[in-house]
Amino acid sequence: MPTPSTRAFLERRNALWLTLRQSGLLEAQANAPLFEQTLSELSSLIGWTRPQILAGLGLSEADLHGNWPEP
Repeated sequence: MPTPSTRAFLERRNALWLTLRQSGLLEAQANAPLFEQTLSELSSLIGWTRPQILAGLGLSEADLHGNWPEP
């Protein structure tokens, strides 16, 4: 694994964040295996927990399972 100060590390980290951000909530729900794989890889790379990464995306576990509050 690249060290946090290397260009390769930064590029991989940014690419993973971009993939998660671009997937959006509905795609994350529909394509759960890819979303989960990307989230897991990012977690391993940066040392953040799943809830921290979801919060960074503006999401929660409830969002991924469709438990949205009524408008």
